[in-house]
Amino acid sequence: MLQHASPVAAGAGTVETTEAAAPVAPPSAAPDTNRSSWRAGLAPYARPRVARSMLDIATSVVPYMALSALMYLALDVSYLLVLALAIPAGGFLVRTFIVFHDCAHGAFLPSKRANAWVGAVTGLLVFAPFARWRHTHAIHHATAGDLDRRGTGDVLTMTVAEYQAASRLRRLGYRLFRNPLVMFGIVPLFALMLHPRLVSFSARPRIRNSVIGTNIALAMMVGALCWLVGWQAYLLIQLPTALLSGSVGVWLFYVQHQFEDTYWQSADDWSYADAALNGSSYLKLPKLLQFFTGNIGLHHVHHLSARVPNYNLQAAHDDNPIFHQVPQISLWDGLRAVRLKLWDEDHRRLVTFAQARADYPLRRACRAQGPRRPAR
Repeated sequence: MLQHASPVAAGAGTVETTEAAAPVAPPSAAPDTNRSSWRAGLAPYARPRVARSMLDIATSVVPYMALSALMYLALDVSYLLVLALAIPAGGFLVRTFIVFHDCAHGAFLPSKRANAWVGAVTGLLVFAPFARWRHTHAIHHATAGDLDRRGTGDVLTMTVAEYQAASRLRRLGYRLFRNPLVMFGIVPLFALMLHPRLVSFSARPRIRNSVIGTNIALAMMVGALCWLVGWQAYLLIQLPTALLSGSVGVWLFYVQHQFEDTYWQSADDWSYADAALNGSSYLKLPKLLQFFTGNIGLHHVHHLSARVPNYNLQAAHDDNPIFHQVPQISLWDGLRAVRLKLWDEDHRRLVTFAQARADYPLRRACRAQGPRRPAR
């Protein structure tokens, strides 16, 4: 399931400390993925600028809060108007999440303490405990595309063989989870509202305190708003915005790694750079949607160097040839990608349930025949 607390090395503040050893150099026709080469090439873009970061806040948090207030005033006019305002409000909440996300990587501001403070405050707006989300999200960066380290900070993905060997009940549960109505309708509310409120007693004190502290702060904030405007008005304003932004967020996270020719490898063959360049999509969105999603569609750049702030991702992509051969998908491709459910290890691609089912008799026949004898 999504386990970003919904969307790292223990205690790490950024993912840079979790990168694997330098990957094996690809053929000479491909861009140079030598670690020292791409780190040097991306270093100029991994420098946050305070003025530019403040502009991000002014074009995310500020309009989101202003629209929320306007939605409250619109309750006396028409609830249809409230729902119409929820669309841009949801867009600005997604953009607010990008600020929170960059703070988790230590990429939004030059100061580690400033990133933590801004991350904690924006975390209240997106209902996420900053330290715990930072930890689980960094694990995602350190393990994306690794078949042997699935399960934290990623979308639950079974291989075809695992699905065929699973019990009927487990297959049913997996099918329900991967159903678009569940994944983009129910999961966002669970991942946004409920799951971040829970923490294990065995969790590290810093993680546990992050969750408990956020829960207390949220209880005070939501309680004050309910006292001020009434709990019915609060829910009528908050729920459509949260559902819309949550659904968009889950879809974005899904399509960033769940496309047909994505990258999955066993741990022995896994490469940090290859996972970033081949397993993280370049989602080419219309300019308005790219603005609301904070350039996160340039996910291949982000996964290769998470220290690049969102406002530098496009320039980093344009100026570095290493990114010019990455998988590129359109908005339509991203919408169609929700059909893909299972990783086919034989053909090295994501497939639909129907494709896996159609291929099953051939796989079973091949296994029954055993290894072929070499021709004489």
